[in-house]
Amino acid sequence: MNDEENAKEPRYELRRRWYRAGLLAGAAAGLMLLGFLMIAGYKNRLPDELNLLAGSEESFDFNLPASAEIVPNISVLSGSDSNVPDESLHLDFNEPFTIRSGGTGSYTANVKLFGFLTLKQIAIGVIDPVSVIPCGNQVGIYLETDGLLVLGTSPVADASGNETEPCLGRLKSGDYILAVDGVAVSGKEALIEAINRWDGGEITLLVRRGGSEVSVRVTPIRTADGSVKIGAWIRDDTQGIGTMTYLTQEGGFGALGHGITDVDTGLLMEIGGGEIYDAEIIGIVKGSPGSPGELSGIIHMTDSMRLGEITANTGQGIFGQITSEDAFQGEPVEIALKQEVVKGSASILCAAGGSVREYDIEIEEINLSGKSLSKGLVIHITDEELLELTGGIVQGMSGSPILQNGKLIGAVTHVFIRDSTRGYGIFIENMLEPLGS
Repeated sequence: MNDEENAKEPRYELRRRWYRAGLLAGAAAGLMLLGFLMIAGYKNRLPDELNLLAGSEESFDFNLPASAEIVPNISVLSGSDSNVPDESLHLDFNEPFTIRSGGTGSYTANVKLFGFLTLKQIAIGVIDPVSVIPCGNQVGIYLETDGLLVLGTSPVADASGNETEPCLGRLKSGDYILAVDGVAVSGKEALIEAINRWDGGEITLLVRRGGSEVSVRVTPIRTADGSVKIGAWIRDDTQGIGTMTYLTQEGGFGALGHGITDVDTGLLMEIGGGEIYDAEIIGIVKGSPGSPGELSGIIHMTDSMRLGEITANTGQGIFGQITSEDAFQGEPVEIALKQEVVKGSASILCAAGGSVREYDIEIEEINLSGKSLSKGLVIHITDEELLELTGGIVQGMSGSPILQNGKLIGAVTHVFIRDSTRGYGIFIENMLEPLGS
């Protein structure tokens, strides 16, 4: 072997070592990714919250290599092949078990994978049985923002034609203007009047941003027509058509199953109040692949057609109190908790055809993880009459009650853009939470 061959040998060995190291690193990364995906999958199979009815027994079979400790204690019945004693604090999630709940209260289950790796903390609530009136009626919705919502900013031309953008870097999309120079403004007109009183220098805007109030100083521009502008696009109200989901026996209501977001900012609107009105459907645009349909209608915004007040706009829907005694009729039904929902046949209540009717659907997927409160169910419209009428789920049907086995289990929330016959639904217990039920 000559000197050149002797020099190649160490280089070859070095490359082989680096190759082996690369393979080992790749294998380790693959194992880590596999472990991460496995843990994520286990988490998705467990709910973040679990409600039980007082005085009931409910059976569970998670089939997971995990165990849990419940604090404080709650009565536990062992599975058929388990040695877990009654009244134990510990649960083996590899085995079926039954929880027996007594009086109402709150509990916490600390779930550990393989007995040592913290996986999830489940909040357990024991609640009294709840019955509500399922509705399905289309209603007109009018909301007023809590402050003036800033959509964006733009340049303004002064009397000489020179353009500047007074609010650039000062106001942000999603801000809410509350006051001008210490004077509260409750609508667009009030804001315009306050700004037009400007006589030079800066003005101070009180703005709510991300839950905090900040002061923003802006120098307005006087335009060629003599008006004063700050170059901010704002919104102070919105309206549309949705579906009433339920009415409590105390007159509270829930609708939509998802929050109302601003069409320009995409943010959940912070409201100062609102009303619901009687609405009349006058046309239907059928849904098709890539193009969601919609219910078009007229909102009868008169005092005699006013049905109730909106007090909350949340990620789970809009909520409030009915003020018209004859607004909705129907018999109360029990709600089903999320663990009671099963894949298979169900129905929705919808008034797309002019009056509230029950239409057949299928529950195709159930997600208990709670990652998206308004997307716990995947539903498929199977009723031929409704498919002929709407093509599936269309805008305006959000909030349509979902029934299964004689109980109210949830509400329609979203349509799949590529398949209007399918969409998401929310568990009804998630819609009841904002009312404190």
